[in-house]
Amino acid sequence: MSLDDEKRLAAEAAAELVESGMTVGLGTGSTVAHLLPAVARRGLTDLRCVATSPATEAQAHSLGIPVEEFNALQRLDIAIDGTDEVTPDGWLIKGGGGAHLREKIVAAAADRFVVIADSTKPVERFTWPVPLELFAFGLASTLARLGEDVTLRPETPPSPDGGLIADYRGPGRDDPAALAARFEADPGIAAQGLFPPTLVSEIIVARGSEVERTTIG
Repeated sequence: MSLDDEKRLAAEAAAELVESGMTVGLGTGSTVAHLLPAVARRGLTDLRCVATSPATEAQAHSLGIPVEEFNALQRLDIAIDGTDEVTPDGWLIKGGGGAHLREKIVAAAADRFVVIADSTKPVERFTWPVPLELFAFGLASTLARLGEDVTLRPETPPSPDGGLIADYRGPGRDDPAALAARFEADPGIAAQGLFPPTLVSEIIVARGSEVERTTIG
């Protein structure tokens, strides 16, 4: 079974958690691209959805899934999103697609944040770079302060909120809590891609034809 098939299986399992009348946060990325048609096929009614990226919003609209501005909602019943990597204790790296600012806001607003993944995403320790969204104001100063371990993504457009996308490839990823605190303390960083286990409710991983579920929070 291909990784794309695994993504589809995990997404379909998560789609079963969505019920009529729910407020739903829709994530971004290749696994969520399988989630949206799975939700659409269920024929649910009275959904109120928010999307974490223009790409997700466009796909949702094309499938007849209603998407509205997040300003109209204070809380979400459930949010479903993918991940770049996940450790056994539930830490995530997200933001390979540069949407981690909105993804984190949506996850924090959800009563239940469900992460969907193929079998390559669970890792013992992080190996991916940590995505950062940087404010354009004072960018040169921010980059100088963060040092050579942070580089802007070449030819990547600004985020929907005007931030510039960069990646951190330095040490410290074996202690994500400390690294996240370091990033959160820097005023030039609008968002960093380390998501703590306290945000996560459940992780759904497809391995071959099997679906594994892990409850975190």
